[in-house]
Amino acid sequence: MKSIRLTFLFFILCIFAFSFSATTAQASESNQSQLETILKRGTIKVGFDTFKPWAMKDKKGDYIGFEIEVAKKLAEDMGVKVEFVPTQWSGIIPALLTGKFDIIIGGMSITPQRNLKVNFSIPYEFSGMSIVASKSKAGDRSTLADFNTPDTKIAVRLGTTAAEAAKNFLPKAEKLYFAEESQTIQELLNNRVHALVASNPLPFNLAKEYAEQLYLPLDEDFTKEPISFAVRKGDHDFLNWLDNWVRVNMSKGWLQNRYDYWFFSKEWENQIQ
Repeated sequence: MKSIRLTFLFFILCIFAFSFSATTAQASESNQSQLETILKRGTIKVGFDTFKPWAMKDKKGDYIGFEIEVAKKLAEDMGVKVEFVPTQWSGIIPALLTGKFDIIIGGMSITPQRNLKVNFSIPYEFSGMSIVASKSKAGDRSTLADFNTPDTKIAVRLGTTAAEAAKNFLPKAEKLYFAEESQTIQELLNNRVHALVASNPLPFNLAKEYAEQLYLPLDEDFTKEPISFAVRKGDHDFLNWLDNWVRVNMSKGWLQNRYDYWFFSKEWENQIQ
């Protein structure tokens, strides 16, 4: 009987030890920084959506743009390859949280609501909201107040800070929300809305490209928003590395150089449709 009891006790201890070992291993794995996972995998998975000139397709079907170049540089400095994961903007944060990719590099500005769900790096760039309007439909409107009327229709992209800016600065105007940037542009060009609210340089570029149809009613952006990398919460090692990457590449002038190229030059335009 004593032998049976000892055997049973040993059996229970073995089960406990195995369970403890498995729990410890899972905890260790869950506490591992995503940075370590990326380095071991040899690839960083980047979530983004297309916003000209942040990210867009060239004539060959490859992605190019400011954010694409930033992601490639980030991967190069890590010593890993980059895998781009195109994701609709309205669902990009949920996709990050479920592990579809490691990081969002997509012109994402910091907001308190987003920060409740993800952690942001220090800003690596700043973006401002502007308005581009239809000459035939908006007439001679030249202030935010001119567009803040019940009879004004504004096109904005769903889930963006442009949508939030339009809501806050143009509360009386009717807002039409679209999933894709191209849809907002088409609405404006087809004179179905008075104006489009988006981050520059899109309004600037549209006014220049369609000078006969569109114009910029405001002399300058009406907001200034910090653009940052977004990662899952609780990963301080990854966030620390990203913060220092921004500091180094900002101090060297690389970030400003590439921003100027994509936002203020037209050298890349012959690469896209």
